[in-house]
Amino acid sequence: MPRLTPTPLPVATELGEPVSLEEVLAGATQRMRRAFAPGLRVRHALTWDATDRHDQRWWPQGISGSADAGRADQVFLVSWYSKAGAGVRITFADLATRRYVHVPLALPTTDGTLGPLSIHAGGLAWRGSWLHVAATGRGLYSAHLDDLRRLPDGALIWPVRLHHQVAPDDTAKLRYSFLSVTEQGALLAGEYGGPQTARRLARFDLDPSGTLQVGVDGVATATGLDVAVPSMQGATRARDRYLLMVSRGRRRPGDLWTGPAGRLRRHSFAAPPGPEDVSWDGRLLWSVTEFPGRRWLFALRPPRS
Repeated sequence: MPRLTPTPLPVATELGEPVSLEEVLAGATQRMRRAFAPGLRVRHALTWDATDRHDQRWWPQGISGSADAGRADQVFLVSWYSKAGAGVRITFADLATRRYVHVPLALPTTDGTLGPLSIHAGGLAWRGSWLHVAATGRGLYSAHLDDLRRLPDGALIWPVRLHHQVAPDDTAKLRYSFLSVTEQGALLAGEYGGPQTARRLARFDLDPSGTLQVGVDGVATATGLDVAVPSMQGATRARDRYLLMVSRGRRRPGDLWTGPAGRLRRHSFAAPPGPEDVSWDGRLLWSVTEFPGRRWLFALRPPRS
């Protein structure tokens, strides 16, 4: 089974004043607008402002919402990775106001400073006050909401607190391409593979605070491991079945796969082109698309069976 070891990161000395999630949302000035997104199962869609919609430097990847965190509002966190070497930023988007703000993630270094977190950030899992960020072959990075800061120049920043590294004795070699919180409150991690290769999905228990449950050996060990379908970009588990998102490139609509492991069913043309990570709110499956000019935050309704 996949195994992850939580490693505390250095404490940065250049942190500014603490800022709450509510203050971050209250200060959001960028605005989303309602939009039409193609896809047979799409029920709602929004898009970013013109700059973010067409930006070639920043690409949206991961998503996790209030339902994952156990909150009653409708806030989504979305990760974007930089193709220009600027690291990762997290978008705080409030669907009630359709306003959003970007907050860079930062990696504390051994000399007490902050640097960019240079990972793909293909998936997010928000539970309680913790946000887990997929780091591909490097496991996960985890940030805590108490660590949101406003620097002296007014800029917001969010240092990560833990690095969940692949344990030395882990022979599974799972690639942590995307993440979600399942309906049962577990963390689901999946790996992306090419169109000819089926990849795996691993489930980890989360403790009541929202971080990974570790054993007496200090290691978090997956409680389940399944083989799914090729080209997965996102996955979660609800109503005792998987909900999997598959991208077919820049032009072709995305597919949704549903069902138990080994009996997954494909629903073609379900989503817009380029769907990525997913988040389940108990009724709808939310996702984001990545390609410039075709960027949506959207919700689709899965089939009942």
